Amino acid sequence: MSTNASSSSQPVLQSRRSLYVGGIANEVTEVTLRATMIPFGPIKSIEIPMDYALGKHKGFAFVEYNDAEDASEAIYNLDGSELYGRVLTVNLAQRDRLHINSNKAVWSTDDFFQASSKENSNELNNQEGEVVEKTLTEEGVSRQR
Repeated sequence: MSTNASSSSQPVLQSRRSLYVGGIANEVTEVTLRATMIPFGPIKSIEIPMDYALGKHKGFAFVEYNDAEDASEAIYNLDGSELYGRVLTVNLAQRDRLHINSNKAVWSTDDFFQASSKENSNELNNQEGEVVEKTLTEEGVSRQR
């Protein structure tokens, strides 16, 4: 039975098998990265996010091992090491976190809708007040303040 992580009082466990690998040089490909990471154990997957506007990767990757102990060995041996003249940062990948003003669509969370609805209701109230005041003024009725 699956439960929603945000409504659960239990902390969300992060995978001990998934690694973040930062500081990747432009010359590094998935094959190169796999050859660098494979000595520590079997790899389940490698993801290298692409910047399609520039036509190259973004300089980081996610590597998932089959076993958490293999991932720990990779962190121990590769964090701070060099690959193609660049220092690698290797640590456990954090679960996806959503922040306002991040690179995700603003409408993908309820925060945007709540803020937007407050702004819209304030604008609507102001517009209604202006219309009523204008109508009363046109009819010759003055408001006492």
